Amino acid sequence: MTRVGPLDAMFLGGETREQPMHVGGLMLFELPEGAGRDNVFPESSRDFVSRLYQDMVAAPSVNPLFERRVRNRPQDLGYWSWEQDPDIDLEYHVRLSALPRPGRYRELFELTSRLHGTLLDRHRPLWEMHLIEGVEGRRFAIYSKIHHSMIDGVTALRWMQDTLTTDPCSTGMPPTYALPQQHEQAASAGWLPSLARMPVGAVKTFADLAGLPLAGVKGLLQSTMPFQAPKTIFNQGVTGARRFAAQSWPLERLEKVRAITGATLNDVLLAMCSGALRNYLLELDALPDKALTAMVPVSLRDRDGAPGGGNSLATLIADLATDLPDAERRIRRIMSSTAHGKGVLSELSPLQNLIVGALGFGVAGPAAVLPGVAGRTTPPYNVVISNVPGPTESPLYWNRSRLLGMYPASIVLNGQALNISVTSYDHQLHFGLIGDRRTVPHLQRLLGHLETSLADLENIH
Repeated sequence: MTRVGPLDAMFLGGETREQPMHVGGLMLFELPEGAGRDNVFPESSRDFVSRLYQDMVAAPSVNPLFERRVRNRPQDLGYWSWEQDPDIDLEYHVRLSALPRPGRYRELFELTSRLHGTLLDRHRPLWEMHLIEGVEGRRFAIYSKIHHSMIDGVTALRWMQDTLTTDPCSTGMPPTYALPQQHEQAASAGWLPSLARMPVGAVKTFADLAGLPLAGVKGLLQSTMPFQAPKTIFNQGVTGARRFAAQSWPLERLEKVRAITGATLNDVLLAMCSGALRNYLLELDALPDKALTAMVPVSLRDRDGAPGGGNSLATLIADLATDLPDAERRIRRIMSSTAHGKGVLSELSPLQNLIVGALGFGVAGPAAVLPGVAGRTTPPYNVVISNVPGPTESPLYWNRSRLLGMYPASIVLNGQALNISVTSYDHQLHFGLIGDRRTVPHLQRLLGHLETSLADLENIH
């Protein structure tokens, strides 16, 4: 039995029915040749997916990480601990589902929404994997989720990549939970929020150790604008139900905007989201006069790939310029905002970057854990927008089935009811949107607004 670290215990302790603390993702595959025909689901297609499922539940071994279950017993004096499940039930954790006809993406996303909104069973290891057949166009999907106390989203994405191959004829490939034991849990970026929830004295100690006075931390945070965000419908309490929406866009389209404007690819992505959020809120008559802000991870490397500071990645709060109707003016202000933030962060040491990033993420904590806070105070930022690099090789396959798209599904919190996560693969950007079903109405409309926003950016001359 191993004691759960205090940082991972935070994700367990902060979980409620309204606030599940797992990360997930949806992977879309194309059936190999001979396993079905377009828009028809003959026996051969069902047999192929059924055989995949049988192979998955018959895995001869399970990575020890996926055998761990959590315990919080009186004799442990309130401390969480991990213990190995001596008889893990793969038929419980791995499930086979079928979409109702016609098996459109609408039905697939609706199923994913329901699966992502349910809590994981704490009497068992905290993960599930759902093999979904009946997706139209000779396709099937895999939705998986794992508790944030076990793994962070970036590591989960890396593990999924480790199950894939460039060989279209390869078979017998294991699912994520059956990867060899040498795949240990990576150091999680998920520990960052916990620093900001520490008492002021503890934060001061960390800041002093990093050579950064507490006043300097405050100044740095002010320079990247936390608590400058307006109140929006996204910054209210959440319910236990989720809605998931996803779509892919050719990377080439965003690259053309980048070339025209001189922006970074991440700036173009932010501008695309900015225009979509503006139009979405206008449609609901809920756009504030003040510009929305977003918490985003940013690269500290210049265009030639040279490091711009101690860390290659950090976090900042970006001005989304949603108060401006003109797409070119919006992206110019976004570029200025992110350039300023990266300039500030590039002056820091690696440890200082971690501390400031922790404080930036962690300021959302009080609204998430204290009843009645969400929606009553100024939000630190309005939305989280993350862009995680995906596989560099393409196309990729799993058991002869070509991977068409991989869509992240992250966490929403009280006070932060919308999360936009993006990953890259096969010359496309794959957007995964998660929102509270009640607080963020008609979430799927954001997909149309994203397309409109990108078209507006393409019209910049």
